[in-house]
Amino acid sequence: MPGLLEALGSARVFDLEQPRFAGAPSHPAHAPGFNYFLHRHHARGAPEARTSASGLIVMPEHSGTHIDALAHQAENMILHGGIHVDSGVQTSVGFRVHGVDTLEPLVCRGLLLDVARTQRLPPDHAITRSELEQAASAGGVEVGAGDAVLVRTGYGALWTDASQYLHAAGVSAGGSRWLVERGVRAVGADNIAWDVIGPPDPELGVTLPGHMLLLVRAGIPIIENLNLEELADAGIHEFAFVCLPLKMRGATGSPVRPIALA
Repeated sequence: MPGLLEALGSARVFDLEQPRFAGAPSHPAHAPGFNYFLHRHHARGAPEARTSASGLIVMPEHSGTHIDALAHQAENMILHGGIHVDSGVQTSVGFRVHGVDTLEPLVCRGLLLDVARTQRLPPDHAITRSELEQAASAGGVEVGAGDAVLVRTGYGALWTDASQYLHAAGVSAGGSRWLVERGVRAVGADNIAWDVIGPPDPELGVTLPGHMLLLVRAGIPIIENLNLEELADAGIHEFAFVCLPLKMRGATGSPVRPIALA
């Protein structure tokens, strides 16, 4: 235990969450995004010296830096593991299976695949399997079973510019398939939807093909809207990764504050 505490104490902590504020980029399907209202105010005239303030948060579970639960997507109405959404698992108060509360805390080896490197990728660019392999090679890492793989497009630096951020590069279906083949535990990217927001994939015939390949077919959760700039600037490609979904029963996703320790 002393050795572990020593190692943790000497590690640099990289905060991978983007700030949450009204007007932050939001996928059109998850409007209106994050909103905070100061409900109770510190005010004069209180019966004692102590006063109190507290607020109300209104947001979709898929806003800001968040993780997608397996219930988030279905293929032909079938969830991961062959569960039909009409079998009583989808209710008005959430899912009875594959809700975000069923995701274990992610504490594992993390890898940064810095595809962008020194130059942000072109808008709406689909990152190929080959580009992921090249990024792994350039970073001196090999993607393996149980890893959390974080892909940098460079668009995390545009978090305050929604119009540009919503046209971020994303991972192609081929790239997602490669990560599934490697047996990764989780994936994430510094963009709005992991995939490119655009036309259907020509082979699968669906938009956001990585969501279907990863969440539905492979049971691999996706983390979106990561801030990978500091990690990339430090040249860190391998690290201890910690990501803790909230235990919101039956929810299809959860805000998270992931960290990298290196």
